[in-house]
Amino acid sequence: MRRNNKQVTTYFILFSLLLIGVVYAILQANLQINGTAKIKANTWDIHFNNIVVNENSVSIGTGDSPATIDPNNNCKVDFEVTLSLPGDFYEFTVDVVNAGTIDGMIGELSKTLKVNNEVVSEMPDYLEYSVTYADGMEILENHKLAVGFTETYKVRLEFKIDIEELPESTTITTSLEPQYLQADSSSVVRPNVFVSGTWDQIVDAYNSGAISSLQATMEAGTTREVQLDMDNNGIPETTAHLRIANLSTPSECSSSGFSQTACGFVIEFADIINDYEIHSSFTTEGGWSTSKMRTYLNDTSSSISIINSFPDVLKNKIIDTNVVSSTESVFTTIDKLYLLHFFEIYGSAADSDNLTLNELRQLDYYNSVPVTKTKWAGAIKKKNDVNSVWWTRTYSDSSRFMIVGSTGYRGFAYTNQKYGVSPAFRLAE
Repeated sequence: MRRNNKQVTTYFILFSLLLIGVVYAILQANLQINGTAKIKANTWDIHFNNIVVNENSVSIGTGDSPATIDPNNNCKVDFEVTLSLPGDFYEFTVDVVNAGTIDGMIGELSKTLKVNNEVVSEMPDYLEYSVTYADGMEILENHKLAVGFTETYKVRLEFKIDIEELPESTTITTSLEPQYLQADSSSVVRPNVFVSGTWDQIVDAYNSGAISSLQATMEAGTTREVQLDMDNNGIPETTAHLRIANLSTPSECSSSGFSQTACGFVIEFADIINDYEIHSSFTTEGGWSTSKMRTYLNDTSSSISIINSFPDVLKNKIIDTNVVSSTESVFTTIDKLYLLHFFEIYGSAADSDNLTLNELRQLDYYNSVPVTKTKWAGAIKKKNDVNSVWWTRTYSDSSRFMIVGSTGYRGFAYTNQKYGVSPAFRLAE
């Protein structure tokens, strides 16, 4: 009996294998993988272009020559100048263009310095020489220059003022050769000047016209942190976030009476830094111009004002701005900090306060999001990571101003209610 059981089992296994074999034969397929590779012609073309000399630079004297791209080698710039007096300087910008089809990156930065034709390791203490990006950021190895992109270098040579004694006539020869290589995995996009630069560098980037990176930063809604001393105890304890709200200055900004609040380099808080009221009583008399909020933002004599909570390196860059607002009448004030107007956010008329529409424009940032009266999510701001209500400077009626709701939708609130404070300001030298 045992043997018979073993035999039955054996036959069953064999039958199963045969069955599998039959099925496999029925379902068999012939597989092919065919491929054709074509190598497209590429070009390597990274070169200098477009030299612009600072208009305040020392004049080119006899025997000297202005900064010029070598006609036989567009990767070479030469210049020769004479600096006669302390304070004299020569400065220019030059573009580095990737007009080829292959991404590049900076390899070795070769530097040579000669004094009276002898190689030295340090610049004489009476002379300052720098080559940076136009926004003041340092040129570093491995920075990527993608196809179709342009970087702008700024070259400056200055006879320093703070010297102890005048030098004898000297010839200084400088050479900087940034070698560009084909980009590989080690290449990096250079640091965003708005995120990692100093406020001097950020303002310099705007003033020099090198705003392509600032433009991308604005449209991405990129923010940078700022530490505020809200209780004025000398210790910055509040972390807030700033973003670029505007970069353009269209011709309308030059019109008489036009509000400058959405003209030029405008920075706004991307979040809500505190809660406060527009007026302490149930009124809109005087609107923004007489508001408690305006004083709270701008009064430098007050220990609780927002302007006094700013770090000095930023506060010193904020410029006065002509701010247009209205109730039944139009008001113009001059402020460092201001709340945004409904029109500057949504780009269209509010349900009231339409007296100033010809003096206002939508901020570039809200235009690019976009934010409109029917598409408002881009106007949402948070306090402590929670969507919250924030004030505008827009008059509604005899007791209310307009607010931006927690969903970004417009609304109204009595002026003595405490809602979010999220001001804006403009920067310059």
